[in-house]
Amino acid sequence: MGNLISRRSQPASSSVDGISFSKPRRTQSGTHLGGKGRRSQHQQQQQSSGGDGARPRSLSLPGNPSKEAAVAIMKTHVKARCEVYPRGDIKRFLVPDDKVSWDELFPEYAPVEYTSPSVLQMPPWADVDFRHTVTNGDDTSSPHSPKWNQLDGKVNRRSHMGSYQIYEKVPRNPVGRTGMIGRGTLGRWGPNHAADPIVTRWKRDDNGKVVKDANGKQILEFIAVQRRDNGEWALPGGMVDAGEVVSITLKREFGEEALNSLEANDADKKAIEASINDLFMKGVEVYRGYVDDPRNTDNSWMETVAMNFHDAEGTGVAKFKLHAGDDAVGVQWMELSHDLKLYASHINFLQTTAEKLGAHW
Repeated sequence: MGNLISRRSQPASSSVDGISFSKPRRTQSGTHLGGKGRRSQHQQQQQSSGGDGARPRSLSLPGNPSKEAAVAIMKTHVKARCEVYPRGDIKRFLVPDDKVSWDELFPEYAPVEYTSPSVLQMPPWADVDFRHTVTNGDDTSSPHSPKWNQLDGKVNRRSHMGSYQIYEKVPRNPVGRTGMIGRGTLGRWGPNHAADPIVTRWKRDDNGKVVKDANGKQILEFIAVQRRDNGEWALPGGMVDAGEVVSITLKREFGEEALNSLEANDADKKAIEASINDLFMKGVEVYRGYVDDPRNTDNSWMETVAMNFHDAEGTGVAKFKLHAGDDAVGVQWMELSHDLKLYASHINFLQTTAEKLGAHW
């Protein structure tokens, strides 16, 4: 799976622990405070007290993945270091491959700070800026103190990667540097949770016979949507609402983005709902963890749970017309192969799906 180290998860009643890392080294990490690579006194104090951003030597993987799920630790990220941040012209500070890890010294590192205006307007899905203080008369106090690495009211601040570090009051990306601090277009500091349904069927010829490749492996097709923001093809996933169960998100996003259930008439909505409910009772989790997403920053990043829903007979969801809705501009059944160019880490999830079903890749 490219840059992923996969480990077979344990049953829900067991804990997964003991993923070893080398002994951490002292790290110099600049912030965008007016000087290239300049460290503040607060940073130096954090370093002297052990808050220098070195990785812990072990991680626990929270959550309750299924026995079939591949819990993965991402070694590095590429799309999260794209030169120009999505939906604008803000350029990141360039991070070479060998400087991604926080364990690597990078004194000249001066990440660009950016949080989009839409996030700063404080919609319900966005946090306040926990780095800054607010003044009330003669008193100076911090805003609401978040509960990092745990459930914070209805907001899930736990990471599938394990416990992340807090640096200068906010989380630090567990995979490494991205060239940008702040939240970009993401609402939450730390993990921003999504769910990605991978709906598949076997490719069939005009006679209804399953098509195979030259090696005799059956060829899969999956439902892909074209994103409205950048035109890239992707899985029809979306963000997990505060307090929402992932399984609900999977069904809701699939209906909104792929089947356009929001605009269907009442009769069609009932048929769509029945079809989705039947298919989504047979899901297999294929991945949970960090997503190499171009929206990621040093302080905010995407994580997901990806599940495969395979319509082996092609008689369920396949019989409905596909109409793009919500955040998508196009939707289609797409043949699955290794040379597809898809959004974020979605190609990795599809590779795992093909391997699990013994399909062409």
